[in-house]
Amino acid sequence: MKFFVDTADTAEIKSLAASGLLDGVTTNPSLVAKSGRNFIEVIREICGIVEGPVSAEVAALDYEGMMREAAVLKAIASNVTIKLPLTPDGLRACKTLSGEGVMTNVTLCFSAVQALLAAKAGATFVSPFIGRLDDIGQDGLSLIGDIMTIYGNYPSLRTEVLAASVRHPVHLLEVAKMGAHVATLPPNVLRMLYNHPLTDKGLEGFLADWKKSGQTIA
Repeated sequence: MKFFVDTADTAEIKSLAASGLLDGVTTNPSLVAKSGRNFIEVIREICGIVEGPVSAEVAALDYEGMMREAAVLKAIASNVTIKLPLTPDGLRACKTLSGEGVMTNVTLCFSAVQALLAAKAGATFVSPFIGRLDDIGQDGLSLIGDIMTIYGNYPSLRTEVLAASVRHPVHLLEVAKMGAHVATLPPNVLRMLYNHPLTDKGLEGFLADWKKSGQTIA
């Protein structure tokens, strides 16, 4: 499974990339707005930090506008992935860009049939939002399962399922068990994956025993 981080904070991205566990980055207009920086500059800097896909979202809602913005974004770096809304115009832009060999991420997916449309349009990634479905009393995890089943029925579909709106490690565990190709995680959730009380307890015991031995390695 590939791990993407969902942020526009370049300091966080640098820190997480140093771990060697980061495969890509997703951003959106809200995340970039929080940074207070120029959108193009932020995307360019992120693309210089990570080698994997960097999702940059268009703001236009019409096909022509999406294509104009996509031309600007894809010129930033070869690892830019054009993020498009799951709308008729977004899918049309996805079909055109995918046909040109440009990576695409169809976002705001909330149903399995929407995910099927994204795959038919040739999307590189589709982003089903788990947490936002949970927020309205629906089962976000079941959406991932349904999409994986449908995609598995049709091997010719090459779109990767990018689980988004991941709120906690259990979300990640469950989508990994279902076979989701990618999960994009906020930095704090990604760091939670390291933590377990028994790891901390075991390390404390080892260090205490080592101290008692009076030995050194270096």
